[in-house]
Amino acid sequence: MINSQKFMPVVTMVGEVPEGYVIDLLTGKPVSDTPEEYIRQNIEKALIHQYRYASSDCKPEFTIKMGSVRRRVDIVVFSPSKEHRQENALILIETKRAGTNPNNKKEGIEQLKSYMAACVNAQFGMWTNGDERFCFSKTHKGGIIDFSEILDIPSFGQSVDEAYRPRRQDLMPATADNLLFTFRRCHNYIAAAEGLQKTEAFWEFLKVIFCKIEDERSSKIDFYVTPDELNSSTQAAPAKARIQNIMTQKVIGKYSQIFSLNERDIHLKPNSIAYVVGQLQRYSLLASPVDVKGIAYEEIVGSNLRGDRGEFFTPRNACRMAVQMLDPQPFERLLDPACGTGGFLITAMNHALDNLEEQETKLWINPENPTSVEIEEKYRKRNNYLSGYVFGLDLNPSLVRASKMNMVMNNDGEGNLFQVDTLANPHTWNPKATEKTPLGSIDVLFSNPPFGANIVIDDTEILTQYDLAAFWDQTSNGTWVIRTDESGRRILQKSQPPEILFIERCVQFLKEGTGRMAMVIPNGILNNPALGYVRQWIQQNTQVIAIVDMARELFQPKNDTQTSIVLMRRLNREERFLASENKLQYSIFMAVTEKIGHDKRGNTIYRQTPDGNDLIILKKEKIQKIDHDTGKLIVTDVEVKDRLIDDELPEVADAYLQWVGKK
Repeated sequence: MINSQKFMPVVTMVGEVPEGYVIDLLTGKPVSDTPEEYIRQNIEKALIHQYRYASSDCKPEFTIKMGSVRRRVDIVVFSPSKEHRQENALILIETKRAGTNPNNKKEGIEQLKSYMAACVNAQFGMWTNGDERFCFSKTHKGGIIDFSEILDIPSFGQSVDEAYRPRRQDLMPATADNLLFTFRRCHNYIAAAEGLQKTEAFWEFLKVIFCKIEDERSSKIDFYVTPDELNSSTQAAPAKARIQNIMTQKVIGKYSQIFSLNERDIHLKPNSIAYVVGQLQRYSLLASPVDVKGIAYEEIVGSNLRGDRGEFFTPRNACRMAVQMLDPQPFERLLDPACGTGGFLITAMNHALDNLEEQETKLWINPENPTSVEIEEKYRKRNNYLSGYVFGLDLNPSLVRASKMNMVMNNDGEGNLFQVDTLANPHTWNPKATEKTPLGSIDVLFSNPPFGANIVIDDTEILTQYDLAAFWDQTSNGTWVIRTDESGRRILQKSQPPEILFIERCVQFLKEGTGRMAMVIPNGILNNPALGYVRQWIQQNTQVIAIVDMARELFQPKNDTQTSIVLMRRLNREERFLASENKLQYSIFMAVTEKIGHDKRGNTIYRQTPDGNDLIILKKEKIQKIDHDTGKLIVTDVEVKDRLIDDELPEVADAYLQWVGKK
């Protein structure tokens, strides 16, 4: 067994910070970790990584004079390379804790405007509590200061007009939780302005997201909103017409498996579409990191579509651990038979694509300057993998649809996801699902099947397919045998939890002898004496490769079930015979995780020193920025200080890969 307390992070430690503090991105100094600070740190990251301002031109907690009093502005952006003085302030930003009322006289947008009025050359301002955001420009007319609400503050070197109609080079990958805040704002606005139920608002919002994605793939940017369209409901019609045209011309035909012809219309008012476009148009959804998009997307999916059948989405760090351990390749058929929103599939799919990229690059004559033929071959193999090797099944039709949409945002592999009852007889499935995912055909499988005390399978037609649906009796020597009637037929239980049946179905999907899988299994199945027959069945039909006992907090606060992730390989006929005779011997990697990156309330936890201080690490992040000398957009690495999330799963994966000789 691998002792989780011996796991050591492979990172550069550069210090520590007292518990309850966070390192400020701009100053590198500790500041109190408060709800308001969480919002400010997200905006600081956006200023540097998205808006492309130099960190040397930004300062938090800057003091300004307002007549005879002094006030602190949460963040000030100064004119490039100018001294940090009040007269050089260009942009003022006020960040507030979630829930702060923007109309509050002391903490709302009027506070921001008063600060802007006191800074003679400050042209722009932003007020945000995360879920709400307001931006302003300031002008002087006849000695009178006037504030106009604008779509967004401009990026470095950008005019207000360019912020309203960004060029392709202006589109930015999202950072931190800023995309999550944006998705929330859009969804909440639609629900309120349109009078729709949350689920209806969700689907209409996703139509606009698809239009955004397809617009990014086009040669001409049409996903934008003008000031007049944004500020006047009577003039917003052209914005709706542009977005509707993208939906009709580019989305419906390409994604017929997601949108039917009678869904071609976006059922939102022009002003609602203008608002949503204004919130999204700055981002490049295609270029944003997978995890940033996944967190934002799965939150709104979970709040709208999660049903009552034990559906709990697998945290991304658990997905990454399992995928790194199984290491799916681009020539292997990949399946998640309970795919939910596609978290496991997307993680595994992108891992296989990374492997493909690495393998192809090694074949290039000059990796620094590949030929057009070499690049074309790489993309041919990439598209071949996405269209023919990635599969997902789920009972919930809404989740299947949401999963397809998630796949499109994260590499466009939506074609082979099907709504079926995975536990039912494959002959009853959608014919395409039966054809493309027959039992015994899968190389690599990942699954977090639904589990819970309130859901059982009691359909005899389903139960009759499974040995694990029968009664089993324990013999005097401790082994288990299936109970049969006088004619030798199995005697079925009246019902069985789906998580038990899913074990057998997942093994059935795998290729004999080579197919391997990672599955989330409740610890009761692995520990309960009365379920010894399930464990015996697993031992006689699979090689248990690894068992990782997950910290109880994995699915908290949504679900308190304690689980393990179990890696297995399906045995061939000869191996099954040896296993039945208890003659199949092998080693098993085992690990116990005590820290999962969050506590039982879902709050992020950080690794600490023996004195109780949070560890600080130095890590590299890729960002897009403007070269101030040439004015060109470049991609560069930056080193940032950050607290180390107390998550042992990356180290479990590393320990496993060392154990199997891959590291």
